[in-house]
Amino acid sequence: MSGFKFPHPLVLLVAGTALAAAASWVLPAGQYERRDDPVTGRRVVVAGTYHAVPPHPVGPWRALVAIPKGMADAASVIFFVFLIGGAFTVVDRTGALRGAVDWLVRRLARRDALVIPAACLTFALGGVLDNMKEEIIALVPVMLLLVRRLGFDSVTAVAASLGAAAVGAAFSPINPFQVGIAQQLAQLPLLSGSLFRSAALCVALAIWTWGTMRYATRTRVAPEAGSGPPRGPPPSRGTVLVVVLAAFAGLVVGVLRYRWGFDEMAALFFVMGVVAGLCGGLGVGGTAAAFVDGFRAMAYAALLIGFARAIYVALDQGRIVDTIVRGLFTPVAGLPLALSALGMLLLHAAVHVAVPSPSGHAVLTLPILVPLSDLLGLSRQVTVLAYQYGGGLCELLTPTNGALMAILAAAGVRYEHWLKFALPLYGLLLGLGAVAIALGIAAGLR
Repeated sequence: MSGFKFPHPLVLLVAGTALAAAASWVLPAGQYERRDDPVTGRRVVVAGTYHAVPPHPVGPWRALVAIPKGMADAASVIFFVFLIGGAFTVVDRTGALRGAVDWLVRRLARRDALVIPAACLTFALGGVLDNMKEEIIALVPVMLLLVRRLGFDSVTAVAASLGAAAVGAAFSPINPFQVGIAQQLAQLPLLSGSLFRSAALCVALAIWTWGTMRYATRTRVAPEAGSGPPRGPPPSRGTVLVVVLAAFAGLVVGVLRYRWGFDEMAALFFVMGVVAGLCGGLGVGGTAAAFVDGFRAMAYAALLIGFARAIYVALDQGRIVDTIVRGLFTPVAGLPLALSALGMLLLHAAVHVAVPSPSGHAVLTLPILVPLSDLLGLSRQVTVLAYQYGGGLCELLTPTNGALMAILAAAGVRYEHWLKFALPLYGLLLGLGAVAIALGIAAGLR
């Protein structure tokens, strides 16, 4: 085992696509009927309507074609990543980011132990409120600059940003893309059970922050020296920072109030990069050259997102996604009540590998599980908890989570190094989810 070398992420994702295609030759093709749900505004499955359909085996050629199809399906996210990379390369070329980080480090002298927990709580809030994932890619350069100036490594940067946001989203009492959609599908009042979820959230964030701090302390090295005087004059650097802050304020307003998608966010960051470059003294040519360098730096991260999506494309083309869901969840009906709920928790983690979209996961599974839970006498609120914790925590690990793979690539963290850090904490958090579900059953959570 000492000679084992973990596969390259692209190898993992291509193997996943090949496995999905091979499964289409083995598993029976089948589908649930679907309907438009006026409450959630999405197409949801109709429980009890699973039926066989003609086989659609995915051969080697169609499996290869699934890769560019995955790229096309994830086009909005991919171009978002490219434009973020370009925009922040422009900002970095002005010297504004490095100057701001140097200033912050000086201000935090002898109080730098507060940086990691503060970052964890800040990004966790983004996960709690809005299921923040891909948006974090924009902040990777800033996090890397900050942690390296303090002597921490890239894993710490990912843990304090994406990791904390994923934990916050999984245990959130108000995340509209997870608990919000799930409660609507389960016909539960929105925000019901919030006190119970908030208590579990506090414990979960304490576990993740402790684990991140423990790792950061053990791996800390001598802090990097400052980058020296930034290129631009101080007034221009200040203007650039104002442009960046204005862009993030616009992002928050656009996402929360106007429900912006990736296209709108990408356009915002493109404008931010152009204005920052011109204000920072790069000129038109320098700004364009910085954008190109940023595109080049983000190419690998963008590719990973498309390759990750290809796995779902192959499963969907084979008409076996619904078959997998039905095959996984049907056996839990024969288990005792508590074991059924815990079984759902674990099976949601398995489903999330194939269906890494939290909202897509919800509309596929919950219309099936809610009637099943009613028959078993299991609270619908507990059924939603199992979906939240099982699927949400899987976002920390699964290679089909394009945002995770892209952020790891942007931060220069190998996937196996991330697993070595995250797996023990994932086990603790999954155990916390199981305890919360058991307590929910015992307390009669409704």
